[in-house]
Amino acid sequence: MIGDRLGVGFVGAGFNAQFHIRSWVGVRGADVLGVVSRDRAEDAAALARSLGVGDAQAYRSITDMVADPAIDAIWICAPNFTRIEVMEEIVEAIESGKGELVGVACEKPLGRNAAEARRMLELVERAGLLHGYLENQLFTPGVVRGRDIVWARGAALTGPPYLARSAEEHSGPHMPWFWDGQLQGGGVLNDMMCHSVEVARFLLTPPGEPRDVLTPVKVTAHTNCLKWQRPRYEAQLADMSDGKLDYANRPAEDYARGVVEYRAADGTPRIVEVSTSWCYVGAGLRLSMELLGPEYAMEINSLDPGLKVFLSREVVGDTGEDLVEKQNAETGVMPIVADEETEYGYTGENRHMVQAFREGRMPDETFADGLAVTELLMAAYMSAEQERTIPFPPPDLETFVPAVARGEWNPGRE
Repeated sequence: MIGDRLGVGFVGAGFNAQFHIRSWVGVRGADVLGVVSRDRAEDAAALARSLGVGDAQAYRSITDMVADPAIDAIWICAPNFTRIEVMEEIVEAIESGKGELVGVACEKPLGRNAAEARRMLELVERAGLLHGYLENQLFTPGVVRGRDIVWARGAALTGPPYLARSAEEHSGPHMPWFWDGQLQGGGVLNDMMCHSVEVARFLLTPPGEPRDVLTPVKVTAHTNCLKWQRPRYEAQLADMSDGKLDYANRPAEDYARGVVEYRAADGTPRIVEVSTSWCYVGAGLRLSMELLGPEYAMEINSLDPGLKVFLSREVVGDTGEDLVEKQNAETGVMPIVADEETEYGYTGENRHMVQAFREGRMPDETFADGLAVTELLMAAYMSAEQERTIPFPPPDLETFVPAVARGEWNPGRE
């Protein structure tokens, strides 16, 4: 065991980082002690202090944070386009003798393309660090418990599951850079299908078995911009980004669906069906998963919680996200996700990463898994662009950059 407690520093202080910090209320054996960010570090540090999850302070640089002996591990929650430079600075600080770390955990996606994801893996291995890929949906209580029951009862008696479905839908990201294909690496496929592909693969994998027990053999995908290229919404995006987003000429996909075909160790097929969108207008963020086998099925829908409220039209107040993430209304019958940090898996994944780092072992989900997910996403972009099924792995996967990330994709002109 590495010390009594793990000192954790965050790179990034936005929506995602603050979700992680709030989840720390349910994490033992670690304290949030530092934050580095270009503009909101003190806000995130103050949040940690207010929650009693660590005496966090804002640091001037990543190097300064790594150099502090109190910091044992780094959580990378910075924007996609900064991931490589963040990892390079961490490694440089360690290799130059300025500081030491036990491990690094990185939010999804690991890279904007396969080459970037592989670079992240190479850097963390070069530094000799433990590493965890932060894929929260694998740790949602419903997924964890449902998977255990299905495999222990249904699969044990009637055979393994053969089909997993996963979808994530909401009305769009919070920050302008998420909408920018070049900064983010794509659109909704890169932003959210990383979740759906990985949680569906996880559900189909026998508990305790390694990732390669299922071999991906084919990928088929389709993308489009269904909502956000309409003039009204183009103007809305331009306004929220001070004119930087031009969806008439440089859109990103707001809808994507895909099928990943796997082969199990015994040669039988396993199918993953995924769907993601930024054009779903319901109560808020909707996560749904299904797992089907010979004589059983499991279903999860995050908008079917045990708690709902009704607010009449006479209840008028400010808009917000106090009922559910990506909330789209404040009146009517509204579902309430009472503990979003737990229900979306942030608490579970952070407990897992902390425990693994404290014990000096690799987490169950590593940068290698993040690379594998990115490779599947790039194959999906290839399929959508070429309008055909792609045998996996395709020969040019390592050098491929999606057209949307190059600013060369525009279905409105077709």
